[in-house]
Amino acid sequence: MPATRTTLRSTKRAGIDKHKTITSRATIVVEEMQDLADCNIHYPLSENERKTFKTLDGKRVTPHQWAVYDFTRTIPCGRVTTYKDICVALGQGSPRSVGSALRNNPFAPFVPCHRIIASNMYIGGFFGEWGTGANARGGQKNTGLQCNRKMEMLAKEGVTFSVEGYLTDDSQLWIGRG
Repeated sequence: MPATRTTLRSTKRAGIDKHKTITSRATIVVEEMQDLADCNIHYPLSENERKTFKTLDGKRVTPHQWAVYDFTRTIPCGRVTTYKDICVALGQGSPRSVGSALRNNPFAPFVPCHRIIASNMYIGGFFGEWGTGANARGGQKNTGLQCNRKMEMLAKEGVTFSVEGYLTDDSQLWIGRG
């Protein structure tokens, strides 16, 4: 399924051939369409692998986080779901616990956390920021640029939002059940 893959490359070059680039603190973010199945990311499936898995920061992934990541992997390209709907489908957690798990997602883009929005159909958060432009929340460090990037990624999948950051087509909402 095509989706946006974000690749981080530590380089100071100003541009990379034929790809949209976003420069941030000497890191260039390259966004290109790619089949998520082709992502070169190891995603542990067995209970043994999951018990021993550690993130790059050396942290373990909790059972709740695994449940959120497993469910999020099932969201089809071109569709979105809400933090609350994930809680309902899993039968555990809260929208905030889902957001926290996704904020710490070590498997992006294989686990497509950009496909989760708020239950009022607002764009929600991305990379620890919440909202866009004047609606951005979280103090001075929140520029709203990450959520703008999330909207761009979803637009490439055919999911559109209003200028204010709300989903424009309710038929793109996917209600999966765990």
